[in-house]
Parts: sequence; C-alpha cells; structure tokens
Amino acid sequence: MSGWNEKDIPDQHGRVAVVTGANSGIGHITARELARRGARVVLACRSEARGSEAADRIVAEVPGAEAEFARLDLADLSSVREFAARFPYERLDLLVNNAGVMALPRGTTVDGFETHFGVNHLGHFALTGLLLPALLDAPAARIVTLSSFMHVLADIDIDDLDSERRYGRWTAYARSKTANLLFTHELARRLAAAGSRVVAASAHPGYAATNLQTAGPRAEGRKGAERLMELGNRVLAQSAEAGALPSLHAATAPGVRPDAFLGPRVAMWRGSPARSWRAPWTLDDAMGQRLWAASEELTGVVHDRLKA
Repeated sequence: MSGWNEKDIPDQHGRVAVVTGANSGIGHITARELARRGARVVLACRSEARGSEAADRIVAEVPGAEAEFARLDLADLSSVREFAARFPYERLDLLVNNAGVMALPRGTTVDGFETHFGVNHLGHFALTGLLLPALLDAPAARIVTLSSFMHVLADIDIDDLDSERRYGRWTAYARSKTANLLFTHELARRLAAAGSRVVAASAHPGYAATNLQTAGPRAEGRKGAERLMELGNRVLAQSAEAGALPSLHAATAPGVRPDAFLGPRVAMWRGSPARSWRAPWTLDDAMGQRLWAASEELTGVVHDRLKA
C-alpha cells in the first residue's frame, strides 16, 4: 500500500498560502502543489527575477493556478517588515517557513546576526509574528516551519546564539534547525494557551536533491565539495518532489497535531511522510521560552496576541 502523496492533498480553494523560498527546490514544489489544489499562493522570495519567473512557471504548468511573487529577504528585517506591511489579504490560511541556508562560511545578515541563525530562525520568527493577526483571523490556519534531521548535530547555545565564541558551518546550521523546532514547540504551546485553533507544526525533507547542498561550496569556489554534493544528490538523495511531501502533509493533511514533526518514513531519509524522531532538547519548554524571549528582543517583533 503506497503512502501519502501529493494526490492526497485536500482541496485548497478559497485558502491563501505564503511559501518562503518558493523560487526553487522544495519550496517551489510546495507552492506548485498547493496552487494545483486551488490555493492562492504567494511566492515570498529574495530575487524578483527568480521569484517572478517561478510564479509564471506555476501559472504555465497548472491551469487556473493563482500564484504571485512578493519580495522577501529574510536576511534583512526591514524587508520582512515591508513584506508584512504590503500583505494584501485580510486573512492567511497557511504559512510555510521553507527558505533557508546551509553550511555557509561565517557571515552576518544585514542586521548583524550570524547568517544561519538570522535567516533560518530570526527571519521566520519575525515573519510569523508580523503575519500572526492574519493567521489568527483564518478559521483553521497552519504554520509549517522546515527543520532538518541534521538538527541532531547540535543544540542551541542560548548564551552564544550568533556563534561568536566558535564557528563551524555544520554546527551553525544544526543550531538553526534546532531553533526552528524549539520555535514551533513554543509557538504551539502559546497558541494552545490562547485557545487558538491555529496549528503550528514542523517538517523536514530527509535527504532531497536540491540546490541547497551545493550553494555553500559553489559560493566559496570549493569545486571538490561541490562535486561531492552533486554526486550525493544523484546517488543517495530522493527527488525534490518526494522531499516536499512532509511539508505538504504538515500543511494540509487532516489530523496533523500541534508541534508535530514530520519527515520521510524510512530512516528519516526517504519515503512517504510519517512522524519523525526529534532530539529531546527540541522539546525543552524552558529553552523554548528563553529562545522566544531572545528572539523578540533581537528582532523587535513581539507576538502581542500570544503571551507566555
């Protein structure tokens, strides 16, 4: 018996979705399949050229699709604020915090945060908070934040969130992915305390063939590492289409529980979506609350309707 796939996505007509990083890879497939099921999809991307082309591609591939580009640079909190201020819809049914960076050399965002922590966590924390009124006004909204099975490599260091004492590209990435899970854990707790029906869940794609693996080595000119990543994508990885299924399941399938973590069924690597194992530190209530407080202070975005 085959597992859950894109044909099982329920009808999405009348729903509005925002997918970050939707110009390529898993984000693009997520946006395309939501549009195929009838959702009006906003592709929130940094590059206007790539984002607009991606939206046009969805419209060309899917008859009757409603897909539009809106600029969002998660490495710049002013861009996040501008995106939220320009958001034209009164309600938002689905926010997929998909965009991310992986294993980059040490760098900082426009606002001075370590790149992985700033883009993967703080940018999405701010975006979620700024769009929260529109999400709370929807009858059954969901917030899906992408993590990674690589989160198991490192817990966050609440006293060194920007990895200033010691930097390792994979450790920084893993910490940001742990932060994604802690954010969802605390968000789900606060939503429940507020009596909200909004579901906050997380997903990961397993090992899926996208350009995420090669972006870092290519940016540094590390040809050997780039070729190794390309080989892994060809030989070991599942397709990007399969990698998008956990996100789509978390976003649309009936019965997804708050704080669920979904990923590929087989060894967290490949296969149809299923409940995924997660490191115990991603369920630490106290650390979730401390990360939340630090994130509000760093971004200046306070989730007013979700008090501790």
